[in-house]
Amino acid sequence: NSSDLNPSSFILASIPGLEAAHFWMAILLCSMYIVAVTGNCVVLFIVKTEPSLHAPMYFFLCMLAAIDLALSTSTVPRVLAFYWFNTREISFSACLVQMFLIHTLSAIESTVLLAMAVDRYVAICHPLRHAAILTNAATAKIGLVAMARGVLFFLPLPLLLLPLPFCSSRVLSHSFCLHQDVMNLACANTTPSVVYGLTAILLVMGLDAILICLSYVLILKAVLRLALWKERLKVFSTCIAHICVVLAFYVPLIGLSVVHRFGKDLAPLVHIIMGNIYILVPAVLNPIIYGVRTKQIQRRILNLIHIHND
Repeated sequence: NSSDLNPSSFILASIPGLEAAHFWMAILLCSMYIVAVTGNCVVLFIVKTEPSLHAPMYFFLCMLAAIDLALSTSTVPRVLAFYWFNTREISFSACLVQMFLIHTLSAIESTVLLAMAVDRYVAICHPLRHAAILTNAATAKIGLVAMARGVLFFLPLPLLLLPLPFCSSRVLSHSFCLHQDVMNLACANTTPSVVYGLTAILLVMGLDAILICLSYVLILKAVLRLALWKERLKVFSTCIAHICVVLAFYVPLIGLSVVHRFGKDLAPLVHIIMGNIYILVPAVLNPIIYGVRTKQIQRRILNLIHIHND
């Protein structure tokens, strides 16, 4: 029987010829995961315990930290089990759940990054109205909208895959489940799934990227109207951390999409590395970027270190 309507499991990708290096790759991934979890938990703790940080920008930062924790935790432990214990099989249902979480959480993060760009735009272009527009209640509503948007747009992805028959080859090209990767294993017409997946990505990540760019065009126009270069640099420096976080999210996302669509002849190592970068690099970099660029967070971290040393 060459196909199975409901395959019991999929096989996670290994790197041909480098199976012996799995242990050391797992050590690297585990180290990055520990840094990601520690950094994002520290951000959540500092914002929660520091009243002066109870403002929209830092609430958005907490949302990013929570998303990064959820995204990395939904994938990395399973990858580590594969590398350390050679448990290559993942059940069909677990694969669909993991796929849904990865795409939904990525969509939520994209929406939060857009909200942070709008926050920077209002703070710079309409500073007197900032407190009235972006209240704590408005920030909470934006978080709920981001969650609803991610779920509604990406819940159909696993549902579209459920009725498809899958061919005898069940080997994925990553060490976790992504929609296009699973879809490529189906031995049936996947046009509806392809069209919907591309549409969802364009309407969420694509639209968010365009609106973020538009926000920064307006910010640049406002900054350039300032008379002194020192004032321009001082105002624009408040956006540097957000720009770095946006690049840390979108560059791996675009890279992974390019590898999926045009890199079928690339070595398996490239697919696996790009997938791991997409999952872990933003989660590792985001708390570091904001820790370095935000003086209030810096001071709080230094105070915690000082108290611990005492």
